[in-house]
Amino acid sequence: MTEIDTTPRGLLTGKVVFITGASRGIGAAAARLFAREGASVVLASRGTAALDLLVKEIRADGGVADSVAVDLADNESVRAAVDHIGQLHGRLDGAFNNGAAIQQPGPLDATSDEDIDRQFAVNFRGHWTAMTAEAGLMREHGGGAIVNTSSIGSRRANPALPAYGAMKRALNSITETAAVTWAAQGIRVNGITPGGTATEMIDAWEAATPGIVEHIKASSPLGRMAEPREVAEVAAWLLSDRASMVTGAIVPVDGGAGA
Repeated sequence: MTEIDTTPRGLLTGKVVFITGASRGIGAAAARLFAREGASVVLASRGTAALDLLVKEIRADGGVADSVAVDLADNESVRAAVDHIGQLHGRLDGAFNNGAAIQQPGPLDATSDEDIDRQFAVNFRGHWTAMTAEAGLMREHGGGAIVNTSSIGSRRANPALPAYGAMKRALNSITETAAVTWAAQGIRVNGITPGGTATEMIDAWEAATPGIVEHIKASSPLGRMAEPREVAEVAAWLLSDRASMVTGAIVPVDGGAGA
């Protein structure tokens, strides 16, 4: 009889995972969680000061972590970051594309050209570039998994953040397309759509639109916002081998607000 291996393993043991937007919020929570689950994490954001502190924290806890600067609005910066992972680890098993730019809240006809351009550059083209570079490195070693952070605002009308919602909906589309395109190459691609989450982005929205936090809480059947770790948990599962049959999914993480 073949013995079953019952050795405890983390959800992401042995995997190299890239995380953008890792300096705060959901990205920072993912960095800590993924490292605890056994991944060697490479953390990215525009500035590295906060990342360096997070890397030290993870290493002090026995994890494996490195950082790299990346500007999602700069295609060459994105490609260079993924190349750096290849030089550092020789492969890439998972990518959590979580970095984003928030727009100035306001109605569609008051949204500036600059805001629209920024939303396109970071929240759409930046993810497109990252996914393409990540998939290129993954397919060299048999595949991998990609998770893109979208938003509950991509699933319905978004009058307060129209450009943000539009680019996140476009991100859902390329997530599904990538899943179909790369499936035969062993690369799974999924998205998550968080609802209200207690991050600095929500703090900035509350400052610009007082009362939005209470509105978000009231719209959730669970009656509260998510903690960043709760969103990161879903991403960790989708990146793991336990989600081996899941690709092309856009998974709500919104406490039932979109139901």
